[in-house]
Amino acid sequence: MKQSKWSQILQWTLIVIMVIVSLFPLYLVLINAFKSHADIVANPLSFPLELYWQNFTKAWKNGHFGQGFLNSLRLAAITALIVLTASSLAGYVLGMKKFRGQKLVHVYFLMAMTVPVQLFLFPLYGALAKLGLIGSVYAVCFIIAAVNMPLAVMLMRTFFMKVPVQIEEAARLDGASTFQLLTRIVIPMVRPGMITVAVLIILNAWNEYLISSTFLQGEENFTVTLGYLTLNGASVTFDQGMKMAGALMIIVPILIFFLSLQRYFVDGLANGSLKE
Repeated sequence: MKQSKWSQILQWTLIVIMVIVSLFPLYLVLINAFKSHADIVANPLSFPLELYWQNFTKAWKNGHFGQGFLNSLRLAAITALIVLTASSLAGYVLGMKKFRGQKLVHVYFLMAMTVPVQLFLFPLYGALAKLGLIGSVYAVCFIIAAVNMPLAVMLMRTFFMKVPVQIEEAARLDGASTFQLLTRIVIPMVRPGMITVAVLIILNAWNEYLISSTFLQGEENFTVTLGYLTLNGASVTFDQGMKMAGALMIIVPILIFFLSLQRYFVDGLANGSLKE
């Protein structure tokens, strides 16, 4: 009994420490977003004595956040649509069908998850430059979708493997076509998995920097993340309060998005866990 009690105390202590370590940076961003630069330099850990709302207006204007948020929303939404469409079809075939070379395809997607995107930046840049697509948000959507596709396909495969084969056989006997089978029966059954994949892809696309900074040129094409980085430019006065306010404006929408879908995300991960 004593060992059990002490092990629980140790577990909760470790959990509390990890929570504090995880939330401490958010705490710093939150309190310093409402302080002036001088107050932050004097004591970054103190609570603001006066709310400095000018930080948000300056960050929004200097970071071009209006256009940046629109570009980020387009990037995240289109990327998620591309990945969900392709990974659902691929996951259906890999999870519910048997065909020659299936294991090789499985191994290919597993290996593709380990290949760094840096290997393809130069050839991709040359190809997009010849096609005149440098600065195109839609071209970047396809690149980010391709980078995230292997993980999405493997996740969707596990969700489709949970669908009983008898359901597909019964639908076929009733005369359902493949399109009807997917849209009316199978895909609704793996909807929690699709939400899980969508959340992962949207978070990755929203926070993506390397690909966006390489292929998106011109401030009118910048995402909100790239717009935030312009706050470090020579044309903008160095202001910690403004930078903290900009970071808070970027964090809050995606945090609200994740918290609103957290239950579906966790359920999808739990339902997708499958031992082969």
